[in-house]
Amino acid sequence: MVEVLRPEREAALAEWGARVKANREQAERFREAPERPDFYAPVAANFKADPRRTDEPALEHLRALVRPGETWLDIGAGGGRYALPIALLARDVVALDPSEGMLAVLGEGMAEHGIDNVRAMTGRWPMPDAPKADVCLIAHVGYDIEGIGPFLDAMEASAGRLCVAVLLARSPAAAAEGFWPPVHGEERALLPALPEFLALQLARGRLCEVRLSERSGLTYSSREGAIGFLRQQLFIEPGGEKDAKLAEAAQTLIAEAAPGRFEVSKQSAAVGVVTWAPR
Repeated sequence: MVEVLRPEREAALAEWGARVKANREQAERFREAPERPDFYAPVAANFKADPRRTDEPALEHLRALVRPGETWLDIGAGGGRYALPIALLARDVVALDPSEGMLAVLGEGMAEHGIDNVRAMTGRWPMPDAPKADVCLIAHVGYDIEGIGPFLDAMEASAGRLCVAVLLARSPAAAAEGFWPPVHGEERALLPALPEFLALQLARGRLCEVRLSERSGLTYSSREGAIGFLRQQLFIEPGGEKDAKLAEAAQTLIAEAAPGRFEVSKQSAAVGVVTWAPR
């Protein structure tokens, strides 16, 4: 009998992988151009953030976890949205990301804010000769990792004191799901997110502590910025038939949430800061 409320480890890992695979295969059916070597380069600038900001509850939860003198490893650090704030409190941070475009934004943030204790590394996790740290962090990383078991095992192997995951109740890509039917004619196959991660962790025998907060809907500083995000998530190119459908849908689905802020998704989402002890 399949135990729905207490899944076995292998079944949970397989289901996670199946959802990621379905999401990827759907994207490949609709992709209008070959995948860019650096997928995030066109939107990397959108990931720049003030490391001293105080308007993000999830970041406050992270700050409370930092102990003086510690080293943190931020896996999938992107433009440094969390690596830079943590570096203001920790001894140093290793920021790992496969995107050169994202790491360029990280470097800009370091220079702009006078932060020199972040070491950027280009690479994809898991990796050979992985760096060790007191704390290993993934922030909005893992949703699209098909082999999530080895990914988390490697994370635990590198962590001395703590593992931390910051995840939304619905993956960031879900913000574009409302545009899939008018542009592609079908619903988006959604990625696993926070609820599935917690179920997976229980199946792996990990007891986690979770701190929840809310994150508002996704907004951009310009309508064109929002359109750029949606093109990326819909895997379409400018000027084509699908792009025309996107422009038509955007007239009603993109709204000005506040002066100078354009909203892709009105739906707020719970964000969880998940912590557990490495084995």
